[in-house]
Amino acid sequence: MASIEQCRTALDGLAKRLSGADSATRKRVSLDRKLACRITDLRATFVGQLRDGELQDISRDDEGKGQITLTVSSDDLVALTEGTLRFPSAWASGRLKVDANVFDLVKLRALL
Repeated sequence: MASIEQCRTALDGLAKRLSGADSATRKRVSLDRKLACRITDLRATFVGQLRDGELQDISRDDEGKGQITLTVSSDDLVALTEGTLRFPSAWASGRLKVDANVFDLVKLRALL
């Protein structure tokens, strides 16, 4: 099981990777949504603002709710952000749950 610190580092890495996407991709995605990431085995939630293809203002908020909510184990979160677990296969296998409207989900998938 990954620690809270490792999960925070993973989310910071995701934010850095998203900000490194080319401007055309970021413009195409252009979401402005509150994102919550629930880490099931640690009973912790991080929230941030997904804006213009970037993840900003990440903080821990265990009561946090988002317009887009990702639910994942700590190890799977780290694997997703390191690239050893792919978003589509994690989602299809139930290791990652995404609560979002269909349009946001399509845009989010293009970012990840």
